[in-house]
Amino acid sequence: MVERIRSRFHTLRNQILIAFVSVMVIVLCLVGGITFHLVSTLLKNSAQRQIEQTAVHANGRLEALYQQIDSLSSQVATNMYVQQMLLKTVGGYSPSFKEKQDLMYIANSFQAYSDGIHSFELYTNNYERLFPLGEESLDDRINKTWIENAARAKGKMIWIGRDPKAPGYFLALRQVRLMDRWFSPGGYLVIRINRDYFQFNDYFDDKKGYIVLTDANEMPMFSNYEGDLQQLIHQERSIIQNGGQEYLIVKKVSPLTGWTLTIITPVKLLTEGVSVLKNALFLSGTIGFFIFLILSFSLSTMITQPIHRLTRAMQRGKNGEFTESPPISSSTVEIYQLNETYNALVNHIKHLIQVVYEKELVRSRTELKALQAQINPHFLFNTLDALYWSLVEKGEEELSHFVLNMSKLFRYTISTTNNDEWVTLQEEIDHIRRYMEIMKLRWGDRLLWNIVVPAHCLHVQVPKLLIQPLVENAVLHGIGNKKEQGSVLITVVEDASCSELTVKVTDDGVGIAEDTLKEIRQLLIQKQFTMLKGEGMALVNVNRRLQLYYGENRKIVIASEQGKGTCVSFTIPKSGGIR
Repeated sequence: MVERIRSRFHTLRNQILIAFVSVMVIVLCLVGGITFHLVSTLLKNSAQRQIEQTAVHANGRLEALYQQIDSLSSQVATNMYVQQMLLKTVGGYSPSFKEKQDLMYIANSFQAYSDGIHSFELYTNNYERLFPLGEESLDDRINKTWIENAARAKGKMIWIGRDPKAPGYFLALRQVRLMDRWFSPGGYLVIRINRDYFQFNDYFDDKKGYIVLTDANEMPMFSNYEGDLQQLIHQERSIIQNGGQEYLIVKKVSPLTGWTLTIITPVKLLTEGVSVLKNALFLSGTIGFFIFLILSFSLSTMITQPIHRLTRAMQRGKNGEFTESPPISSSTVEIYQLNETYNALVNHIKHLIQVVYEKELVRSRTELKALQAQINPHFLFNTLDALYWSLVEKGEEELSHFVLNMSKLFRYTISTTNNDEWVTLQEEIDHIRRYMEIMKLRWGDRLLWNIVVPAHCLHVQVPKLLIQPLVENAVLHGIGNKKEQGSVLITVVEDASCSELTVKVTDDGVGIAEDTLKEIRQLLIQKQFTMLKGEGMALVNVNRRLQLYYGENRKIVIASEQGKGTCVSFTIPKSGGIR
């Protein structure tokens, strides 16, 4: 029973259906989640920007009110009558009752221009009150620290905050500077401001948000917030928790007054449309899921039914009887092509069986010929060895040495081992040395040669016969075409990092003509092997082998001047190349 359920679960139709539905669920969840996150973030950011604009507007309103008070108090302080009276008091004059009433009348006339100013109080430079009438001095009225701050402000208005005598009012203070006495201190003007002047009840109600206004000393000027104001004032985060609800905090500091306006807005008000969006996404995702489920079931059935018929047809050939499947009538092009491909595969397998059988026969014959071919080099080596010992017995040492070098040259060139493509630099140099000794026998004193290789580099692995063709070129085409004596120098040099070797083959022969040199360099770039013979062919061959073993960025460098000689060089890593 379990096996039957498992076999049904592992059917192609069910797997296609499960795969399609799984992909659809993942896509719906991913798209829905991303959409919900983006839209909710967009709504929050948009609402936050709107609140910030509200804060900027409110700050602008505060600054305008502050400037109005500053302007009216400045007019009172600079009034000519007030200036003259204070100038007299500095000289020791004591104003009469009528003069004090006149001063109060002038101040009250300016007070009418602003509904925020409740009253003005004027004091002399000695802190004596001029109006309103009374005996209270300035240092009894406010803290002396504020008086000192006003003196340092030199005529600018200083915001004090709550009136200690009447908490329902705010106080501001400015020092009156005497214009006719080089702007020296003449007295002090206290501005009493109505508390309701800085109200924001028209901005928010308690359901939509809160506003807190604090002065530069962090003293509250207006607040409809019911929580802990001190904690709110020092709050650095933009989101707070209060009463189980999240609030967004936006703070704006006025550069003119130094006051901080804090707007606290419930987060749920910023995301009122998110719940509607969430329900819409869930509903559309559910509808899309069921639609896709029905379509996936229909598609998987349409795909698998012809495959089942084809499978039953293919089972007839599982016993090794490669017979073609009868045509399957299907409206699906792919299923039809699958059946035709199976029939073509059957025919191809029959053909491959025949080909493999014929290749086995050819391979057997080839191995036989290869075994026979091994006898020929063995016979050549034995013959040269017999000739060598014969010449030694006859006393022909020079000739016998020549035959010995020839035997070793042939053996190095045509011998095969499991890893005959790579040899040590020592083996390659020994091969070149044998070749040069043979060439020396031919050219005599016309040929001078030398090999310079660091002893500690002789163990480095190099491709077999990579250097010898360049030496052969130098001897045959460089020195061979020269009537005078010539020399060939083979050098191997380490670079500064001791990680690479530079191999140079230099001769002082006839050199290469400029046109021929350009043609050779062009062929090296194009990797062509049949366009040149002799010297050019050897150079192209070595260059291509260098790239195959060490990478396409490797190449030989040719420097030649006609009549002076040629230098061919290349650089290889000491660590080896591609094997």
